[in-house]
Amino acid sequence: MRVGIIDIGTNTFHLLIADRARDMKILHKEKVAVRLGKGGISNNTILPDAMNRAVSTLMDFKSKLQSEVVDEVIVTATSAVRNADNQAEFIELIKDKVELDIRVLSGEEEAGLIHQGVSQFIDFEDGTGLIMDIGGGSIEFIIADKAEVKWLKSYELGGQRLIDLFHHTDPISADERSNLASFLKENLHEVFEKCKQHNAGYLIGSSGSFDTLWDIHARRPGVLPMQKPVLYKEYFDAIHEQLLNNTREERLAMAGMIPMRVDMIVSASVAIQVIMDNCHFNQIKVSPYALKEGLLYHGLPKRK
Repeated sequence: MRVGIIDIGTNTFHLLIADRARDMKILHKEKVAVRLGKGGISNNTILPDAMNRAVSTLMDFKSKLQSEVVDEVIVTATSAVRNADNQAEFIELIKDKVELDIRVLSGEEEAGLIHQGVSQFIDFEDGTGLIMDIGGGSIEFIIADKAEVKWLKSYELGGQRLIDLFHHTDPISADERSNLASFLKENLHEVFEKCKQHNAGYLIGSSGSFDTLWDIHARRPGVLPMQKPVLYKEYFDAIHEQLLNNTREERLAMAGMIPMRVDMIVSASVAIQVIMDNCHFNQIKVSPYALKEGLLYHGLPKRK
């Protein structure tokens, strides 16, 4: 049975096509920087230009779904659509123009699916970890071990929102960096407390910005390939300082950087540093699996 999964994110749209009858063989996988939240996310709206970009991208995705002759299509949307005052207009537009039905995930549903996806890749061993997924509109946190989820929560503090609030100079100024870090410490205090309560010992980075951080590290001289990538704090700190001090053009030139991450990576890196420092972590286990893999292996969460 072939399944197609579309994840409508605030910045990036993902398409995943797999064959469940052939041990989840991936037939097609791609991501497109649609920037659905650009210009409107801080006002809880999806602008007309963003809607047009969404329709164009989803039309292309649908063509690829048809060429692979899928049996089932799952389409989900997260923070930008979840919080948009014109959510109903957007959903109706996609249904009318592209003939796709969208399931808007709650923050808790999104976090749960991320955990299910990450669990297909990460070995928790005998410890407890904090999963962190940085989207354009929200950040999801999940404390879990190999047996269970201990706590999860979604915060509407994603990278695009943080850019709109704090990142206006190139490179980011010392004041902007300080204000952003202080804002995150204040708003994520609950995460620090929960990590202490559940004895979380390390950070698990879910896809997105974490993939890019690993790719930057992996392309540095002398770094050996790893089947299950781990980014130790000293390596992260070195990349973090470089990202903060570089201009956008300089970041684009970094080996391992991809254009769709170049703007959000700065605020994402600050958020990661705040978590690493306040939860006293010394390593990041990087998972390329996230929400879409959770959907692939477990399907849509049931609602009461």
